[in-house]
Amino acid sequence: MDNVIAYIDGYNLYFGLREKGWKRFYWLNLKRLAEQFLKPNQILIESKYFTTIVKRPDDKRRRQQVFLEALQTLSNLSIFYGHFLSDSVTCRRCGHTYTTHHEKMTDVNISVELMKDAFQDRFDLALLISADSDLVSPVRTVQQLFPQKKVIAIFPPGRFSLALKSVSSRILRIGHVELSKSMFPDQVIKNGIILQRPVSWH
Repeated sequence: MDNVIAYIDGYNLYFGLREKGWKRFYWLNLKRLAEQFLKPNQILIESKYFTTIVKRPDDKRRRQQVFLEALQTLSNLSIFYGHFLSDSVTCRRCGHTYTTHHEKMTDVNISVELMKDAFQDRFDLALLISADSDLVSPVRTVQQLFPQKKVIAIFPPGRFSLALKSVSSRILRIGHVELSKSMFPDQVIKNGIILQRPVSWH
């Protein structure tokens, strides 16, 4: 059996679903999603999910927290956190200044884990669920240093990267069928506590 590790770019996947208007698929069992792309001779030994904690608005923060707790019920799934960087932007037309937030560290965290796992010979195949072109360098480097290993890029809905396609062993796409087969039940039990799918995610 070939060992497989999945690396899931949380915000790339989230924004792909959001742009499609597929909120009903936010309540995703990410381990099951990765398993949709396995062949019979492959086994998923670990899934790694990369995200950043939302601090506001409160309702969005609560929805994310429930989802993260649901993910924590899955075996062999690890969560890696980045952070948001605040920037002040001034409108050229009216002079109004406002604050924007940019998610940082996800691509670095994915790169480090991908390289580390390759050097430790933990996988034969890496499934990279992302269309972030910032990941071109680590994908290319892994396959140059370890020609026997493969990295498949799996593009979220509505996402595509020609640069990532050019360095990956193969590309696949997440579609409606894979998403439909990968949902959590509406209620997930964690340590005796019921985690309820957010109403707006139906």
